[in-house]
Amino acid sequence: MTPQIATIYLIIVISLILFAINRWRYDVISLLVLIVIVLFGLIPAENAFLGFSNSAVITVAAVLVLTKGLQNSGLVEMIGEQLVKLKGGIMVQLAALTGIVTFLSAIMNNVGAVALLMPVAIHIARKKEIPVSLLLMPMAFAAHFGGMSTLIGTPTNLITSSFREEAIGIPYQMFDFTLLGVGLSIASILAIVFIGWRLIPTRKGRKSAKELFNIEAYITEVKLPESSPLVGLTLKDIGRFSENHVHVLSVVRKGERRVALPPDTVFLPNDILLIRTDTEHLETLLTKTGLELVGSRRIEQAELETSDMTVMEVVIKSNSMLENNSAFGLDLRRRYGVNLLAVSRQGSFLRTRLDRIRLKTGDVLLLQGHPETLRESLQVLGCLPLAERGLRIGRPKRIILTLIIFVSVLLLAGFNVMSVSIAFALGVVLMVMAKLVTLKEAYESVDWPVIILIGTQIPIGEALESTGGAQLIAETILGAQNWLPPIWMLILVLIVTMGLSDIVKNAAAVVLMAPIVISLAQGLGVSIDPFLMAIIVGSSSAFLTPFGHQSNVLVMGPGGYKFGDYWKMGLLLEAVVLAVGIPLILMLFPF
Repeated sequence: MTPQIATIYLIIVISLILFAINRWRYDVISLLVLIVIVLFGLIPAENAFLGFSNSAVITVAAVLVLTKGLQNSGLVEMIGEQLVKLKGGIMVQLAALTGIVTFLSAIMNNVGAVALLMPVAIHIARKKEIPVSLLLMPMAFAAHFGGMSTLIGTPTNLITSSFREEAIGIPYQMFDFTLLGVGLSIASILAIVFIGWRLIPTRKGRKSAKELFNIEAYITEVKLPESSPLVGLTLKDIGRFSENHVHVLSVVRKGERRVALPPDTVFLPNDILLIRTDTEHLETLLTKTGLELVGSRRIEQAELETSDMTVMEVVIKSNSMLENNSAFGLDLRRRYGVNLLAVSRQGSFLRTRLDRIRLKTGDVLLLQGHPETLRESLQVLGCLPLAERGLRIGRPKRIILTLIIFVSVLLLAGFNVMSVSIAFALGVVLMVMAKLVTLKEAYESVDWPVIILIGTQIPIGEALESTGGAQLIAETILGAQNWLPPIWMLILVLIVTMGLSDIVKNAAAVVLMAPIVISLAQGLGVSIDPFLMAIIVGSSSAFLTPFGHQSNVLVMGPGGYKFGDYWKMGLLLEAVVLAVGIPLILMLFPF
């Protein structure tokens, strides 16, 4: 092993550890790793940023903008309206939701597909009195399979295609692996509908749809005015006003916070209470006791909900500017005109003052503001509305024009009239010219951390190949070919890729595995396609952890899931991937 190979191996191992620890965001880690590789002379400095010239980068950005156009058109709202009308129990609802999200994620960004349909799923859960936790995780997982059905379904498909083009001079076309994706989608949906949902825990005590929607109780602050009937009463007396559904965590009195309160603690005027409850019982408590929400005290004593103000439950998306920040640090009220009224977080018992809580991806927030202000602020802050009250985010329906543009670029790319990147860039231009997407929305809809990740990871993969590191790993595996047939090597590649994708970004897993399997296939003297397909399938099969895919994280808070909930249904789906995926790969892409 040469010093260069040893160095690239060490750098990759350290980067995988950093990805898994998740102390810093993945784009920062990826950029740092690229710089280190350049400093060690593993790639020339002038080639460091050539990854950003890869057509995959442009295509991913274009798909995200087109996704925004589909969202603005009202298409998904129309689909949601039909889903809500659908009769039947949980199995019928699951079949419909997973089928629709699979289809949408094949033609648009799969995270975007989940984000658009999540409010629909929550509404269905409320109306049908189905635990929302039984709908959201299946929907998120189904998006993975839809994403592997077309070239644009997920960035990893485009990255794999670029490696194929470099290896044999021909990239994958738009629908080259559609049959594989459709086959796995059908098998996975059947597994989810008949078995998978039964493996998802239903939280104890969540029986009504509203209770399920509230997930965990919110943490919020209320002020005790002199006129409140609570003044002079004790902590144990608050149960008379809330049916014992409100828990007082601490009291702030004269600037001093008091915790571990005894039951005989007497409430005094101007006390600030940190309480834990859900939205329904919070409203009851405010009505009966006259308590005031601290978050709204500066808005002219506005009611929680008036013709001028609206309240909305939102979930923090991945890469939101709220991540690791507090309402105080961001100064939400002054800078964005938004009040943070309450926070809900799974698996954590929050005792910090509301405006000091460090927010995380998946947290559910209760926000208050003017409708127009909220609409604009949610996009900037990176939040997704869960329950809209008098507020619709989006634009008037212009479905036909949007579909004409979108289907046209699909056909142009699918029939090789234009390259995929050119066709989708044309689609973006047409949508902007038709005012289906504003320029501001176009730039804001691009997931820049993902763009940075792709642009930096491609040179890292090339460094693994140019130093001989990929070849060495492939040769080591080839040493077992006398007792390990190619089909078992294919299974091994699929399992390893699935495992990597559960702990690191799937784009990073693809960049690491692609040079290795290309060298492996060439050493075996077989086609590289089955091995590249195993990578595509494996990188889209991150089911065991919430952090394996952005879709998994997105539903964590609204679904009330804990870290250990994912692997139960995830193992079932990974077994389906192995049992169905390997035969399909060999049938469609033989050695």
